[in-house]
Amino acid sequence: MLRYVIRRLIWVVFLLFAVSVVTFVLFFLMPGDPAAASVPRQATPEVVEQVRERMGLNQPVWKQYRDFLHGPDRIGVGQPSGVLNWPPNLGYSFKNQEPVLDIIVDRLPVSMSLAIGSAVLWLVIGIPLGIQAALKPGSLRDRASTAFALFGASAPVFLVGVTLLYFFYFKFRIFPAPKYTPFTENPLLWAQGLFLAWLTVAVGLAALYTRLTRGSMLDVQGEDFVRTARAKGLVERRVVGRHILRPTLTPIVTILGLDLGALIGGAIVTEVLFGLPGIAQATVKALIDLDLPMIVGVVLTSAFFVIMFNLIVDILYAVLDPRVRYS
Repeated sequence: MLRYVIRRLIWVVFLLFAVSVVTFVLFFLMPGDPAAASVPRQATPEVVEQVRERMGLNQPVWKQYRDFLHGPDRIGVGQPSGVLNWPPNLGYSFKNQEPVLDIIVDRLPVSMSLAIGSAVLWLVIGIPLGIQAALKPGSLRDRASTAFALFGASAPVFLVGVTLLYFFYFKFRIFPAPKYTPFTENPLLWAQGLFLAWLTVAVGLAALYTRLTRGSMLDVQGEDFVRTARAKGLVERRVVGRHILRPTLTPIVTILGLDLGALIGGAIVTEVLFGLPGIAQATVKALIDLDLPMIVGVVLTSAFFVIMFNLIVDILYAVLDPRVRYS
């Protein structure tokens, strides 16, 4: 297992390198001039050219990528920009001349709080609903779960968020104004300020997990080992928990890792709707400003979390299914 983890970590480096190269190439295919976007509209062509030179945009793409990895001090702060410097800073933002890594680290707790809180909610809602629906297919609770799954899967995130804001904040004042409070400062305010955002994300994903749990359990219930367990006279609760639910968790863990990695990378609609200063808002602003270092930094951060969560999923496979350890 240790050798497998080490090999995967080496692949992480190669994958992040490939992602950064692709992001660089795609950036230069985008319309617009980052230098012109960074100066006032009345700036002269000479000023724009000076800014372009300071940003290094007048060099070939491969040199710009080399500078991104281990580049010179273009901003005048006394430290070189780049990924391979120590400490690494992912370069400096074209817009505000701050280290990209510092900007991401400041916003990362917001996106992580949104992702983890939402994940708890959609797992608590989706898996029990899927279990109840699978235990009695065709029953009233199965139909109710199916109706919820259809609603959650089809309802736009923006509509769900606006509806929750209207009823729970503007009309009935059940929750305070959505905002981010660090968990270490006040855990209660942290949860209250993010709960509506959590629920907005969780509705759609809980519907997906309901359908996934129900379908997987129905498939497993027909297996020989489940019929054998029931024939032995085992209590139904143990049959469900040990023999049916455990194999069902494998696809759930797979999609959970992907969803968490993507959400930490930024839930754009939810963060913008609730005014949360997370990575997604920084991504939107960087795209508008054509801020190459910020765009590449956010993409690498998102890719890193997706890859690492996939690694965690692979390790959990071995825990949930002992056959994987010997494959």
